[in-house]
Amino acid sequence: MEKKLTLLQTVATAGVFSAISFWYGFMFGRESSRKELSQLIEDLRNGNPSSSCSVSSSQS
Repeated sequence: MEKKLTLLQTVATAGVFSAISFWYGFMFGRESSRKELSQLIEDLRNGNPSSSCSVSSSQS
């Protein structure tokens, strides 16, 4: 017996995979941004703007 996927099953599987990939990417990006911004805010609070400039230039 050969098991074949219908077009609908293939599209549904691809949709679920895409949704999960998007969710993990979104959460990873959000956490990364949170860490970066918290460091930037901490530097500005301490009156050390030079390290915030280096963060900005490293993104370019």
